[in-house]
Amino acid sequence: MKLLVIGKTGQVAQELARALPTDVTARFLGRDELDLANPAAAAQAVAGGEADAVINAAAWTAVDKAETEEAAAHLVNAAAPAAMAEAAARRGIPFLHISTDYVFDGVGTRAFRPDDKTGPLGAYGRTKLAGEQGVRAAGGAHLILRTSWVVSAHGSNFVKTMLRLGQDRPVLRVVADQVGGPTPAADIATALITAARAMVQGAPGGTHHFSGAPDVSWAEFARAIMATAGLPAQVEDITTADYPTPARRPANSRLDCSAFAAAFGVTRPDWREGLDRIVKELVA
Repeated sequence: MKLLVIGKTGQVAQELARALPTDVTARFLGRDELDLANPAAAAQAVAGGEADAVINAAAWTAVDKAETEEAAAHLVNAAAPAAMAEAAARRGIPFLHISTDYVFDGVGTRAFRPDDKTGPLGAYGRTKLAGEQGVRAAGGAHLILRTSWVVSAHGSNFVKTMLRLGQDRPVLRVVADQVGGPTPAADIATALITAARAMVQGAPGGTHHFSGAPDVSWAEFARAIMATAGLPAQVEDITTADYPTPARRPANSRLDCSAFAAAFGVTRPDWREGLDRIVKELVA
C-alpha cells in the first residue's frame, strides 16, 4: 500500500513515519513542499500522486490564535481538506482526515457519539467542522477521525509542558473541570494505517471517534505525568474560570469510540502506557 501523508513534522505525521509496516510506503509532504493556505496546490498534490490512499495529518492547531485569525485557519482546516478530498474522490482513492472533539459544545457528561449534534465553541472548532463538511461533500471514500488531547514526544503538547513546568515549580495549578481522553499520537498513527488498509480493500469509512482511555481531567492527567516522570511537583485543582483563555474549551471532551472499534477492530488505547513510552523517550 502506498500512502500520501499531508504533514511531516506534526505529532501524528512523525508517528506515522515510525509506524509504517514493511509492506507500506509513504510520501510525506511538509510545509516546505505544500502550503495548505493554497487549497489549489493541495488538491494538485493529491491529483498528481500515485498513492492508494491519502492521510491528512496537517492542521492549524493554534486554538487561541484562531480566534483572531479565523480566515487563515479556515484555509488550512477547511478549504484545503475539502479540495484534497475532491481530488482524492476524482482519483477513486480514500481520504483520511483527522478532526477534533472541539466540533462539540462540551455540554453534559456523556461521551459524544459520531452522530451527535455538533456545536463548536470557537473559531478553531468552526474551521475543523467546516473541514469535515467539505470532506463529506466531496463525495468520495473518506474517514473523518475525531480525536482529543493528542500527546507525544514531539512538538508542543500538554505532556511536554507539564514536564518542563514540573522541573521548575513545586506546585502546578491545572484545570480540573475539563474531562477527556488523552490520546498518544502513536496510537492515532496505528489506527489510521489500519483504517487506510481496510478502506483500500473496500471497507466503508465515515465519521468516527478515537481517543485514549480512561477519561480524566487535565489535573488528573498532570498528576499522572508527574508520577510517571518521578517529579515531586504537586498539582492543585483549579476551574476553567481560574485560567481564562481567548478560546473557550469544551468541558466535556469524552468521545464514544465504540463504532470505530466495531468497524476497524481498533479499541481505545490506554494512554497510561503511551505516557510511559513518551516520558522514557524524552528522558532518553
